[in-house]
Amino acid sequence: MSCLALFMVVLDATIVTVALPDMRTGLHMSAGRQQWVVSGYLITLGGFLLLAARAGDLFGHRRVFLFGAALFTVASLIGGMASDSAVLVAARIAQGAGASALTPASLSLITVGHTDARERERALALWSMTGGIAGLAGVVLGGVLTAGLSWRWVLFVNVPPGLALFVAGLMCLLPPGLRERARLDLPGALCVTAGTGALTYGLSEASGEGWSSPRTLVPLFTAAVLIAAFVVAESSSPRPLIPLELLRPRTLRIANLVMFCLGVTLTALLFFLSLYLQQVLGYSALRTGMAMLPVTLVFIVGGITSRQLVPVVGPRPLLVAGGLIAAGGIAWVATVPTRPAYVTHVLLPNLVGGFGVSIMLLAVTISGTAGVDPGNAGAASGLLNTARQLGGAVGLAVLVNIASGVTSHASHDQGRLDALVQGYRVAFLVNGGLMLLAALAALALPTAAPAREKTPEPVDGRPAPTRP
Repeated sequence: MSCLALFMVVLDATIVTVALPDMRTGLHMSAGRQQWVVSGYLITLGGFLLLAARAGDLFGHRRVFLFGAALFTVASLIGGMASDSAVLVAARIAQGAGASALTPASLSLITVGHTDARERERALALWSMTGGIAGLAGVVLGGVLTAGLSWRWVLFVNVPPGLALFVAGLMCLLPPGLRERARLDLPGALCVTAGTGALTYGLSEASGEGWSSPRTLVPLFTAAVLIAAFVVAESSSPRPLIPLELLRPRTLRIANLVMFCLGVTLTALLFFLSLYLQQVLGYSALRTGMAMLPVTLVFIVGGITSRQLVPVVGPRPLLVAGGLIAAGGIAWVATVPTRPAYVTHVLLPNLVGGFGVSIMLLAVTISGTAGVDPGNAGAASGLLNTARQLGGAVGLAVLVNIASGVTSHASHDQGRLDALVQGYRVAFLVNGGLMLLAALAALALPTAAPAREKTPEPVDGRPAPTRP
């Protein structure tokens, strides 16, 4: 159930990518509104993850899980029926809010509900591999549904599994016992969500309006004020979204930095590849999805490999090696020409980069949740997932701005397609640099980060399982 929830959340971040050209045509969307179909979902998902995670710790993961499943499903249905771009973006924002409740609840049910280190590690391996596979499966499934039916089905497809999750949650998760009433840090959640949204909007406007335009400066200034307000709110709140003691371990801080970089890569790489294949090479949505299918298999292989290696070498070597491999693969993608050979310019470099990312996902999840008290399990998992989703939203805005600026400058001397490719190349190159940064940051981790064994508290009123 936890893996199905994560699969839906991550799938929905990428399944719309291949359908973007059809959405833009069908709803007469602008280029900026097109980006917000992706960014609106990621910003709300990332901004409310911490609130949802803390709500799970205080009020029970079952309640949060059921609320997330219901909101996600209803928003998917409304988005599929959207008659204009504003309704679609609003539905995507609501989907992100529902996904923010599903994600930390699903991870917390794993980390708190498995007392044995090996069982917990096995569950985390499956959970991490599911997330990686879902991101790529979204591209494939999005292409199939868009070509075979219409872009609306990339949203309708969430309804049956969403209903199944809700029913499964009602039947399998026991109601929590009575808990002390507590207040959530809603001002903090609103500040971080609105601040991130303003930052992303300002960055996206810079490519068309320029850095000195009020439409760029006002959102960026607003973002700075809101993020500062978030820091003040967290320092004074009796129930902060991020407990101060949670930020003290170096391992946790580094893990979140690495996850931020992974969020940029997993989102931006698929975004630009989808646009490149369709706008430059003229691929259909179905052909684009099929072109990315082999990378899904690499994520499965990488997930299995990391599961076998983590107990032997620990998370740090996998994060360093995976970051270097991913950086090399993405740098290879950055050499793509206007008229490429699919195998050497698209397939092979993405297989290399995908393998590097896939062996990092389990390692960074273990590093980011190791040694966390059960009472803060939701906050720790929420912080880790927040880093991933906000990395995707903010990173995508920055890279779109960079690519647009390069394309605009190159269009004076080159043709339209050559200028587009030049912008994509620079975006890929910057993306590869972020993975190199992730590898360097991982060097500061301890040589081994075993999780401290603790007896977890009951989850939603059900005693935690024990080994016979």
